Amino acid sequence: MKAFDKLKQRLDKLTIPLQVLLLIFLLLFIYFSPSIVITIKPGEAGVFWSRFFGGTEVDKVYPEGIHFIFPWDEMVIYNARLRAREHELEVLTITGLNVQLYLSIRFRPEYRFIALLHQKIGPNYLEVVIIPEVTAVLRETIGTMTSDEIYTTGRKVITIAINEAIEQVAQRFIQVDDVLIKQISLPNIVAESIKFKIQQKHLVEAHKFIVEKEKVEAERKRIEAEGIRDHLKTVASAIPEGEILTWRGIQATELLAQSNNTKIVLIGGGHEGLPLILNAESPSSLPYSPPNQHGLPLESMNSTVPKKIQVQEKTMPQNPEKMTVSPSQQSEQPVVSQSQTTQTGRVVPTTPPSQTP
Repeated sequence: MKAFDKLKQRLDKLTIPLQVLLLIFLLLFIYFSPSIVITIKPGEAGVFWSRFFGGTEVDKVYPEGIHFIFPWDEMVIYNARLRAREHELEVLTITGLNVQLYLSIRFRPEYRFIALLHQKIGPNYLEVVIIPEVTAVLRETIGTMTSDEIYTTGRKVITIAINEAIEQVAQRFIQVDDVLIKQISLPNIVAESIKFKIQQKHLVEAHKFIVEKEKVEAERKRIEAEGIRDHLKTVASAIPEGEILTWRGIQATELLAQSNNTKIVLIGGGHEGLPLILNAESPSSLPYSPPNQHGLPLESMNSTVPKKIQVQEKTMPQNPEKMTVSPSQQSEQPVVSQSQTTQTGRVVPTTPPSQTP
């Protein structure tokens, strides 16, 4: 019991110093906790560096999570995700023309070699390796091209050169996904002149195409005309002479009758009974009719003058000039000259009233 009491007295004496020591240790831990407790977030990787035991640990990459290290050591965190960086570049052509390039570089470090990348190059590998390498390749490539080549086919050549630069960057533990050319800017005067030149070139090609098209169209029309000529020859050999128009009129009547539209077809023109739109008989083929005493053909007079007037014409005396009219009839009958015609279109011969002796 005496020994236990002595131990308790000693502990009571050490309580205050121990409490002070624990408090100091706790304060130091809180102060150095950012350097002791390392949190690696998603998409990141850590490289450990020991101050007293070998420096950079190149054979291990620390994954996501919480890691504890001594406060005098370091843990460098790298972003292992794919990133993009915009970059502007001015280069000169073979003629000394200033060209402005707008690039977009997509890159990320090789995850397995992040420790070597940290040891050989460092965290600023974009400004140290990628941009200088791409810039040097573009300056060398565009320096051998003219402004016309850059504006027309330059993108393809520049892309090939950029791919070569990507292969060289890959040897430095860096993966360049792509280098995109967002815009190539030339001086306004040069750009407008190149556009005008290209426009005129396409206009010339368009005119050449039109000429070739017209030649083909002319050949087509010639072949079509030959086909129509052969067709008409075949039809003429099978149809009696002078009946081709009648045959065509029959075809037109059939096509008109087959139409779904509302229509009025007049049948009865000529002796064939075809529609009135076709007059297959020419004036030379009509039968000749001698004129009557009034200068009109008898056939036309008979077809236009009513029956009643025709009878009156037959009963008229042969010598109308010797007709006498009584004084009472002279006052009632109007005076008609020899050139006066009736409403029916027939010339009515008359004589002036005779003078009574």
